[in-house]
Amino acid sequence: MDALGDRNCTEVTGFILLGLTDDPILRVILFMIILCIYLVTISGNLSTIILIRISSQLHHPMYFFLSHLALADIGYSSSVTPNMLINFLVEKNTISYFGCATQLGSVAFFGATECFLLAAMAYDRFIAICSPLLYATKMSTQVCVQLLVLAYIGGFYNAFSFTICVYCLLFCGPNRVNHFFCDFTPLVELSCSDMSIPAVVPSYMVGFIIVATVFVIAVSYIYILITILKMRSTEGCRKAFSTCASHLTAVTLYYGTITFIYVLPKSYYTTDQNKVVSVFYMVVIPMLNPLIYSLRNNEIKGALKREFVRKIFS
Repeated sequence: MDALGDRNCTEVTGFILLGLTDDPILRVILFMIILCIYLVTISGNLSTIILIRISSQLHHPMYFFLSHLALADIGYSSSVTPNMLINFLVEKNTISYFGCATQLGSVAFFGATECFLLAAMAYDRFIAICSPLLYATKMSTQVCVQLLVLAYIGGFYNAFSFTICVYCLLFCGPNRVNHFFCDFTPLVELSCSDMSIPAVVPSYMVGFIIVATVFVIAVSYIYILITILKMRSTEGCRKAFSTCASHLTAVTLYYGTITFIYVLPKSYYTTDQNKVVSVFYMVVIPMLNPLIYSLRNNEIKGALKREFVRKIFS
């Protein structure tokens, strides 16, 4: 019996991604919509990175982190969107065991990195508003690089925990993943191995990242709010709120959706709702971030106008 179990486990070398829908007309419509979203995501985030790099007016810590947030958004969306688009065009979308683990690791890496970058940006706004005279010292180039390295290390450890746990799972037959990408929960449901450790480790890792980054963001904005309320100048209050508005919008959208997926009990939502929310935070939000920061940030709009005029008249 054990030999048969071992033999069956080795037979599962790949998975079938069921995708979002089986309706052929809806698949075509979704393909066109998501393709447009992906193209806007790539072009918008690349434009943000290039603008921040070439515009000397944007060589500040906030935009340093924003450029890496745009890079994380490109990686995050690219981890799942191309494969999702293929899923709309083929009858049976298969992915290898290695490809599945790589995709999940990539999603875990960029997702966690984005959390740490949003926390670093909140800390940057806290220093800028609450300790403006010490801003140059506390947010020096060295400090920014250290925070960035910490963000990528956090992303790496999150990806490592997910990838290792996937390789610890044994699959003894069923290989149809009820999702549009190799998410961890559907893989766990297909596994025939003991789930006591592989299922707990990634959950604790994700929980730690969410709690730690939310704590930094919440504390930062509590102090920012206290400082703003003490300001006597209406113009100063307005300017302080405007510098935080874009970041708060991005934080609310991102953490609102990942809380729905990773914090709420599974009984609160169905598999289809899980898929819809996953599309929003993995495909739509990476497209919205550059729009949020460009439309609500006067410095970025000003830099964009200057570079545009300079290109025309150069």
